[in-house]
Amino acid sequence: MRSTTKSRSAAAGAALAAVLTVSPPVHADTASSPAWHSAASSPAWHACPGDGVPQGMRCATIDVPVDWSRPGGMKVTLDLARFPAADPARRLGSVLTVPGGPGQSGVEVFEQFSGSFTGLRERFDVIAYSPRNSEARRDLPPSCSRPALAAVTDPRDGAEYRAQAAVLATAVERCRADDGTGLVEHMDSLSVARDMEAIRVLLGEDTLSLLAWSYGGIPATAYARLYPERVRAMVVDGTLDQPGGPYALDRRGLSTVEAGFTRFVAWCAGDEKCALHGRDVRSVWRRLVEDTRRHPVVHTSPELGTIKLTDMHLKVFGGAAMSFPGGRPGLADAISKAAKGDLSWFGDQALHNAQGWTMPGAMAARCPDALGYQGYSGFVRGRRHAERISADFGGSSSWESLVCSGWRLPIANPPRPLPVKGLPPVLGLGSQSDSASTGDLVRRIPGSVTVRYDGPGHVMYLAGNRCMTGHADRYLAELELPPPGTVCPA
Repeated sequence: MRSTTKSRSAAAGAALAAVLTVSPPVHADTASSPAWHSAASSPAWHACPGDGVPQGMRCATIDVPVDWSRPGGMKVTLDLARFPAADPARRLGSVLTVPGGPGQSGVEVFEQFSGSFTGLRERFDVIAYSPRNSEARRDLPPSCSRPALAAVTDPRDGAEYRAQAAVLATAVERCRADDGTGLVEHMDSLSVARDMEAIRVLLGEDTLSLLAWSYGGIPATAYARLYPERVRAMVVDGTLDQPGGPYALDRRGLSTVEAGFTRFVAWCAGDEKCALHGRDVRSVWRRLVEDTRRHPVVHTSPELGTIKLTDMHLKVFGGAAMSFPGGRPGLADAISKAAKGDLSWFGDQALHNAQGWTMPGAMAARCPDALGYQGYSGFVRGRRHAERISADFGGSSSWESLVCSGWRLPIANPPRPLPVKGLPPVLGLGSQSDSASTGDLVRRIPGSVTVRYDGPGHVMYLAGNRCMTGHADRYLAELELPPPGTVCPA
């Protein structure tokens, strides 16, 4: 299943010309429902195509405007899936699941993790959709899926920063010129939130309950800001505090990475399988960081290209791996080899990730949410701010800022406060590595609670942890939150 873009009238040429004009960002904190109505009064649910579809799962589509400020223009078709409530007589409404990524297909998640929603299906129709920033990318021209850079460089001055940003900006402009749909200009989380409201209208529901995970928490938060009166209940699992902006994200993210580093050091001290067992891991790491800061290391991969590695690259990819036990043995081996001059693991990680992150289509789904620092002066201030918080990992967020340095279109979904009134209390879920960030978000809504899983992992609802899913299912059904400080044991 995938999303497709198409014209709805003989005046497609005129509509296309209108859509290709960049619209100013819509600051609609008090927006009502979008000025749009589906041609159908309810979804045309049918048997889902393909093999291995879970029993009871039904599929449909919905057409929404590519540009919500031009509802009569080009449309994008989104795939929907539904598990109907097991007992229609006790049905409470619909739960809309909001997938992560950005770019994850909620319909595919349904197919892969159908068992995770068994409890919800007792009282709700559970609805999944594939956001416009998921399979919709397949309809963009090849230039939108072509990496702009073989490697993301850590600039040493403003000239290097601007030169790299110019290459990224040129790739985005080429993608826009080749895109006949205008979709690449409207893949932001605010547009996704408006699509969610269109789904609510099509379902005929007065309100929605939301279950959002990972990056899906950002469009879910945008929906709560736009349509607070339409939110019956909301669960966010392992997400980011986007309303707090990059400084808040850095403060919380770095404290989480440092905690993961402490667990990594303790694991190395107690497990002979760690390649650094018996060594002062912190000293080894800090020496590597300082050495690559002073003397960048050139790494070449025959398949991926060449990169000049600095301390930023070590912090980005070392920090990401330290929090998860599954990545610890490989990371320990990589650090041990790096201490001897072989930084190939870090180089390959940086080159491989640049392939995906610098595609204009991927930038279009993430950069309008302003998770990084804007401009060279913002980049420098953010770097200094982060390094004051953490010498070991400060600057790891520079990756996001650098990737989005070439995004010259309006920031559609800037960090903004959530409404104080109108929203119900929210339930947050999170593991050791992401409960703190999730907690920062839900604390912005009075009366909200975060349940922490005292172990590793990400997106605990899909992981099937019964304690975590039990709290979420009870809250969604009964609208009663667990006590503050509730912890689910590992």
